[in-house]
Amino acid sequence: STEFYEWLVGVTDGDGTFHFRKTNKGIWSFTFKVAQSNYNLRLLYFIKSKLAVGSVSVPDSKDNTAEFRIRNYQHIIQYILPIFDKYPLLTSKHFHYDLFKEAILIMANTSLSTEQKNLLITKIKEKSKLGIPTDYISPAWSIIGNTINSTQDAMKVISKSWLIGFTEAEGSFYIVKKGPQRLVHAFEITQKLDVIVLTAIAMILQLKVVKKKTYFTVVATGSNDIKFIVEYYFKTMKGMKALEYRIWARSFNKDRKDFEYMTKIQNLMRKIRSIRLDKNFKFKCL
Repeated sequence: STEFYEWLVGVTDGDGTFHFRKTNKGIWSFTFKVAQSNYNLRLLYFIKSKLAVGSVSVPDSKDNTAEFRIRNYQHIIQYILPIFDKYPLLTSKHFHYDLFKEAILIMANTSLSTEQKNLLITKIKEKSKLGIPTDYISPAWSIIGNTINSTQDAMKVISKSWLIGFTEAEGSFYIVKKGPQRLVHAFEITQKLDVIVLTAIAMILQLKVVKKKTYFTVVATGSNDIKFIVEYYFKTMKGMKALEYRIWARSFNKDRKDFEYMTKIQNLMRKIRSIRLDKNFKFKCL
């Protein structure tokens, strides 16, 4: 469905990867991947169930990361490229997708010899190593002239499904201290690049972009802003971020939110976060 595809693109803009490399055997390998903490296998299996291709793996790694991957290049061409061509990536990750697509289509071109394929793909790989140009903006923003003047402009590019997916990858629901005896609800999305993306998100969520030393962020702590966030994301998310949201949102809607109660919620959410970051955490799948 359109909603799933837009959601998947949002997740990929946050935590997805398009990667190709030459193996030790001299063969070009292509991978589409979405990575999450072992804690969030639910999200990865949801993607697998919808696409009906690929696999979910939990590598024995130090960073506690699980992956949904598609390595069969024919499956990537058949199932993945049509999605990202119709629903383009909105971040600078689009730069790597373009190179990935160009390379994988060369690989599938039966009119080229192995030597020709190797030469052409090697040139593309060298280009990818140069990195994303500092002024790069995804072509998806060209429909509004790469300029956002209103919420309407932002919503022409960003769909709600995309923003839900991006939030599942990059968003944070938490409790923050605002004084000696004052704790409040907070919501945040940060990015090092793609200011245009955060600007559009801020427009849609009625927030502002704040520039830090090494990154940009969209933050909400005001009661009215949090109320809007609670309503916007109600019953939308697919992964374990939905659990974090529910605890966070239900506590916000409580009539009595004294310091003791808010401390309990803060500790609960920290425990959930510690599970996500625990390198020794093992999630058993039945």
